[in-house]
Amino acid sequence: MSRSCCPESHIAGRDIESFEEGELRSLLPRRVTMTNSFEKKALGFKTVQAETEVSSNGSTQKAKVPWYAYIWDYEPNRSKEERAFVQRLDISVLVILSLGYFIKNLDQTNISNAYVSGMKEDLKMNGDQLNLIDVAWTCGYVVGQIPSQIILTKVRPSVWIPSCELVWTILTFCIAATKTSNQVIAIRFFVGLVESIFYPAAHMILGSWYKPSELAKRACIFHASSAIASMFSGYLQAGVYKGLNGVQGLAGWQWLFVMDGIISAPIALAGLFLIPDLPENSKAFYLRKDQIVLAQQRMIDIGRAPRSRLGWSAWKRIFGRWHVYLLIVLYITFINTGPSSSVNPFSLWLKAEGYSVSLINIIPTTQYAVQAVSTVLFAVFSDYWRNRPAIMSVSTFWGLVCAIILAIWNVPSGLKWFAYEMTRASVPYGPIAMSWANEICGEDAEERTIVLGLMNAFGYAFNAWLPVLTYPTTDSPRFRKGFVFTSIAFLAQFAITWLVWWFRRRELRQKPAEAIHQDNAHQDTVDEPSATA
Repeated sequence: MSRSCCPESHIAGRDIESFEEGELRSLLPRRVTMTNSFEKKALGFKTVQAETEVSSNGSTQKAKVPWYAYIWDYEPNRSKEERAFVQRLDISVLVILSLGYFIKNLDQTNISNAYVSGMKEDLKMNGDQLNLIDVAWTCGYVVGQIPSQIILTKVRPSVWIPSCELVWTILTFCIAATKTSNQVIAIRFFVGLVESIFYPAAHMILGSWYKPSELAKRACIFHASSAIASMFSGYLQAGVYKGLNGVQGLAGWQWLFVMDGIISAPIALAGLFLIPDLPENSKAFYLRKDQIVLAQQRMIDIGRAPRSRLGWSAWKRIFGRWHVYLLIVLYITFINTGPSSSVNPFSLWLKAEGYSVSLINIIPTTQYAVQAVSTVLFAVFSDYWRNRPAIMSVSTFWGLVCAIILAIWNVPSGLKWFAYEMTRASVPYGPIAMSWANEICGEDAEERTIVLGLMNAFGYAFNAWLPVLTYPTTDSPRFRKGFVFTSIAFLAQFAITWLVWWFRRRELRQKPAEAIHQDNAHQDTVDEPSATA
């Protein structure tokens, strides 16, 4: 029998359809490994990859590695069934989560685009009211984080996530009817409240189906949809302003929210059918019973525990480990290295320079193209080199260089444009950090769910007030103290990244030898401590 799964249609001589779900689960091995070879390579353990194949005459030779293996998943011992299963996950789970994140970020960025496209004047907004709108959204986002994650341990993700998506779609329509900035502020609070579920829940779902060698690429493709949403919002606002401004008595910025709602509704409804829940309770129509067994086995092979009851003992476990504290600090730093999502210094600089409304909406979309491309590239390198903190440090370096240039400010115009564009290369740090947290907390499903939620909650709790101090819109377009603060934050981010690495390395060294070494029958690699470990 293949280590990855049973034959496609039969188990133990019986047709797969004749098994009940409980019987299938009982066939799974009970052993759960304590870590995985993927992570140990990045933490100083030597990993010898099993890349040999047996020829027809019985001799062994090194397997040929196709060129695309260096870009996409390459595991020489992966079965045909497992490859087909992962591809099925990609076209279902990854697609629906990416579309969900697309509409979430479309909603987030449309405020900024609407502000520079007539909302400010129509609603008589002044001073820091754009910041207040963003603070309201962030407060709702923070308040909803932990309750949403707790509900997620009780309610199926395929029900809870689409329900929240439908509510924020309705609220998006409502913003088009607002007459005052206070109405916008109130609605944005509730939008943040229902959107709070999505990001940590999506990472939890990805971490429940994908192995470490697959996870960062999927997490970053998922995250890249936010950049695509930001680009699309700019193009949409430019087109709406030109073609619909004044139609049916609605301003161009109001039509933007209407169009956002029209796009969001069908995606939210599709989530009811395409979000697969978790391997231990999935009823997804597009997965066969043997594929669900395979999904469960894959998680056992990498030591990722299934979900159990979230009781008092689980809370004691979570807060009795270093994971929750350092990972929260790590993500607080990342979320607050720049301004709030509703304040784009590049757009405000272009507005101050006298660019037209269309160009103010279109030109900054190039930033998001940089973000999308760099996110995918960093993810590929992260999964291939199997070193999360090193790739995260490269992303941090790009952000630091750009922040220093903008803090200096009096530089050639071309260099300033370069800094505005390339600062988005620092964004891939976030999804890779979430992938790393998924792996660090992988042995405890409850810890993984709560820690991912707490990381996001505390990150945005600081984001509710810190950007108001560091990037007030009254400082635009210069934002001197903002860019200085960002430079310092990137230095702190670099230091905290390697502090987490040190604690994780120490944790793995302290594990019993039998918990560190993998069972060759269940792993693609053979590990042994390196001379420098």
